[in-house]
Amino acid sequence: MSATLAVTAHGVYEAFIDGESVTESVLNPGWTAYEWRLAYQSFDVTNALAQGRGNVVALSFVVGNGWYRGDLGFARANANYGEEIGVAGALEITYRDGETQRVVTAGDWEAEASETTRNSLYNGQTIDARLRRTRRPVATTSVALDTSTVVAQTAPLIVRNEVLTPTRVWKAPSGRTLVDFGQNLVGWVRFTTQGQAGAQIRIRHAEVLEHDELGVRPLRGAEATDVFVLSGEVDTFEPTLTFHGFRYIEIDGWPDELTSTALEAVVVHSDMRRTGRFACSDPLVNQLIHNSVWGQKGNFLSVPTDCPQRDERLGWTGDIAAYAASAAFQFDTADFLDGWLRDLRAETEHSEGGFVPLTVPDVLKYANFPDGFTLPWHRATAVWGDAAVWVPQALWTAYGDLEQLAEHYPAMTMHLHSIAQDVSRDGLWTGGQQLGDWLDPDAPPEDPGAAKADPAVVATACLYRSASFAAEAARQLGKSDDEEHWSALAERTQSAFTQHYVDETGWIQSDCATVYALAIAFGLLDGTTRKLAGDRLAELVVQSDYRVTTGFAGTPFVTWALSLTGHVDEAYRLLLERECPSWLYSVTMGATTIWERWDSMLPDGSINAGEMTSFNHYALGAVADWIYQVVGGIRPAAPGYARVRIEPQPGPGIDWVETSYDSIHGTINCAWKVVADTFELAVSIPEGIPADVILPDGRVLEVVGGSHDFRSAFAATEVSR
Repeated sequence: MSATLAVTAHGVYEAFIDGESVTESVLNPGWTAYEWRLAYQSFDVTNALAQGRGNVVALSFVVGNGWYRGDLGFARANANYGEEIGVAGALEITYRDGETQRVVTAGDWEAEASETTRNSLYNGQTIDARLRRTRRPVATTSVALDTSTVVAQTAPLIVRNEVLTPTRVWKAPSGRTLVDFGQNLVGWVRFTTQGQAGAQIRIRHAEVLEHDELGVRPLRGAEATDVFVLSGEVDTFEPTLTFHGFRYIEIDGWPDELTSTALEAVVVHSDMRRTGRFACSDPLVNQLIHNSVWGQKGNFLSVPTDCPQRDERLGWTGDIAAYAASAAFQFDTADFLDGWLRDLRAETEHSEGGFVPLTVPDVLKYANFPDGFTLPWHRATAVWGDAAVWVPQALWTAYGDLEQLAEHYPAMTMHLHSIAQDVSRDGLWTGGQQLGDWLDPDAPPEDPGAAKADPAVVATACLYRSASFAAEAARQLGKSDDEEHWSALAERTQSAFTQHYVDETGWIQSDCATVYALAIAFGLLDGTTRKLAGDRLAELVVQSDYRVTTGFAGTPFVTWALSLTGHVDEAYRLLLERECPSWLYSVTMGATTIWERWDSMLPDGSINAGEMTSFNHYALGAVADWIYQVVGGIRPAAPGYARVRIEPQPGPGIDWVETSYDSIHGTINCAWKVVADTFELAVSIPEGIPADVILPDGRVLEVVGGSHDFRSAFAATEVSR
């Protein structure tokens, strides 16, 4: 006998056979563009049926609101896909004689209220253990399911991962009990306890402390509070119909003295295999990479979100556009981002005007903003819309999957066509609604879009990058006419950019780090102009005392632009700066994930006054890509690392580095150290894979597979702290 259970839901579900869960995964079916792509999951339940009681097996489901009826969005948007939640399941049993039996959900199924009396992704879950032994029937209705929208699950399921125990339990000045789990994480708190029947344990979650109390203001409208009502017996609680972003909890109503062994934090995210690792002589840089990894864990939960804690948690396209390359090194993201890109394509195809939405899935189209508040962006937006191109580019670079590239190519072309109406006669992307270099550190807290970089300069540079990769994708897919078209657009955009925004001295309009970083990293400049622009960028970095001056658009590329133009020392000093704004400032402040703002927490320990202040927001951690490739030295020389480039570029402040990456062909290792004036390098390459090794003295050596050691002359530069 064999048996398979296929399930999907409007909402989230848990499936049980004889009271035992059929899967280790949680929050199924996840979040997709439900109108066009409702995923179903299939589980092998043969063993569960074989262990059943005689010929009677109880198949049951618990259904929660999830993302479908989640009152999603910020500013009290209260966006929902529908007002009714429900589950659809089919159990198919194949007996030894070949006969099959199907049991499907239908209107004659019985339903009853569960022990969960309240559930919300933003607000939390209430579980009343007294109701576990009672039956409270509720009426059900049967509705038709549009099967044309139902698709098989391809993205990884959401699973429980690490379990963390508290590092500290103490009383706040207010007298409230606080618990520190030592790591900003996403998931929930689980425990077993016993107390008086009807007594309540209330747990409120937050990422930081402020003035020695729980810092809840950044959560905005999200209550982030779980409530557990005791039965009087020994009760186990695990709120699996919600999730929280937190490091700290405030707990009220614990029945006796709370100890650090009484609670555990369950870390939840989409199932991804760790592929990249990095360590170096500077512990702060190691912590920065740790923060990037944990930021990805927390925000790769069904969709790549901006943040996992406040009343938002949306699939903002700009964040993943900036971070996709870093993400693909740290974890195997092939299936995860492929699934999200399929939603992006569906949302774009069905959007008015064929624009890539700011968020995918685009639940904000159902927003009910109060007081006349609206989102003004119904046009193509640089960086955010460019996710349609840049995320597939990151996947192509990391995995070299031609079928995936073909699947995502139509969304690339839709995005580029949607820009056309906003391009001037001069070939510049000057129209539309732009977010520009979002969260420029010089922008005031109340106006995060007030950046130094001219939005049109940013947008035009982005258009060049996207058109260039669209041409490469078309070439790979054998679409010669498209290749010619997109190549011509790229050439026209490059010509317009250099003619209108760049002068003969290498000066670029806006004269700030972001515009130089984009122009250099995207390849808009050639020869002498490129060198002069690189020199000006380095000059700006020195003038800023090596503080970061870039926002969402420029930050992923500023160190790249410096190292590409021979300013490796300046790039290292920018990376290693500790004063705000810098990557290491948050590390010195105790961060364990990447912050949304460079100064999400101020030096005096108070939280930034801005309305948007998240402490788990990976976009500004996109420097990790440069760290892995330039400091770490492992680069793809061909899609999918079919050929490898080993080119570590040592710089001041770091004496040794060890990097590894589990490519689709095998593990690549690169370790280097500087001893006196000698650079020592050890590499290992997967069997049969060619690699170009570029040493600091300029030598270029080719090896094929295996382990190799090299030595080169190198004069280290000192860096002052």
